[in-house]
Amino acid sequence: MVKISTDEKKIKELLNRTVEEVISLDHLEKRLLKGEKLRIKLGIDPTSPNLHIGRAVALWKLRAFQDLGHTAVFIIGDATGMVGDTSDKEAERPMLTEGQVKTNMKDYFDQAFKILDPLKTETHYNSEWLAKLGFLELARMANLFGLHEFESREIIARRMKAGQRVSFHELLYPLMQGYDSVAIRADVELGGTDQRFNLLSGRRIQPLYGQEPQDIMMMKLLEGIDGRKMSSSSGNVVNLIDEPDDMFGKIMSISDGLIIKYFEYATRMSMDEVLNFAKELKNGGNPRDIKKRLAAEIVTLYYGRGKAEKARDEWEKVFSKKELPSEMEEIESKGDIVSTIVAAGIILSKSKAKRLIDQRAVKINNEAVVEWDKSVKRGDVVQVGPKRFVKIK
Repeated sequence: MVKISTDEKKIKELLNRTVEEVISLDHLEKRLLKGEKLRIKLGIDPTSPNLHIGRAVALWKLRAFQDLGHTAVFIIGDATGMVGDTSDKEAERPMLTEGQVKTNMKDYFDQAFKILDPLKTETHYNSEWLAKLGFLELARMANLFGLHEFESREIIARRMKAGQRVSFHELLYPLMQGYDSVAIRADVELGGTDQRFNLLSGRRIQPLYGQEPQDIMMMKLLEGIDGRKMSSSSGNVVNLIDEPDDMFGKIMSISDGLIIKYFEYATRMSMDEVLNFAKELKNGGNPRDIKKRLAAEIVTLYYGRGKAEKARDEWEKVFSKKELPSEMEEIESKGDIVSTIVAAGIILSKSKAKRLIDQRAVKINNEAVVEWDKSVKRGDVVQVGPKRFVKIK
């Protein structure tokens, strides 16, 4: 039998680090300190094929509960993923097909187990129970909510005021997520601040089925490498399965103002260590040097110290010493530079390739390309943007 830890220092960090709000804080804290074994729920919809370090904030929180001895319940929302959550979207999210969801979620458990202990994690697909629900059951749950509650949400209200379409399937999503909590008998549900309405739905629905309402822990959101909210649809993500060199380079590209937040949200360093880095920065420490330590720490978390050191050395070789990468992908020439980089999948369209050339963001053998029809030949090294290097074979 797993012993439940009641270590006050660990519980305090659990309740505060990366956390925006807990409902109900006093209730949850008392249960943790008493050593009750709790069922902690986290659900993630497979709306894209990769989990990123913004999603990992909640996964690491689930791992922290797991390390204290509580039951971690990780749910892949294959059913909710098809319907789509628009809590943080300025427009209706199109419903995904079953095939798209299956493709996206293929490696989700493997990615999540980079963080969670697979031997101690209870796993589910929420189609296990949502596929069995009928209209009468949905009607019972829907009766707990008023339309005014749904449309009072900031983004929904903004869309309606602008005359944008709000689909009925968007109203169903909170019921589906709420019922997940019933199905697995959740004591606590984790989620981002953008999930507040959906998380509260679980608390509303559970008493209908004779269950105590779950406590809720809402995590703050992590910005992506461009400073906006990290999101796969925005392409500003650091994925858990990015290659070490790519992961290191992406972290090095964040703004200096995000360094300490990334230390707190994306590493397992103690808060004392994080505060020491903050102090170092404030006292004139070199942001680039501190960022290299951050990048190495994050890569170590997912790939180990050896690969992190190798990624750091490679970054310094290419970006500090301006040398070529040790290894480069080889591609075939299609004659001109535009056709070549589009055919290789480096850039998705000729129009975008031409824009990058106009911006002097494409180089051949370290010289900026200024002509769209510039020829490329065997042995040429092509650089697209600051980080992508390929060699013509």
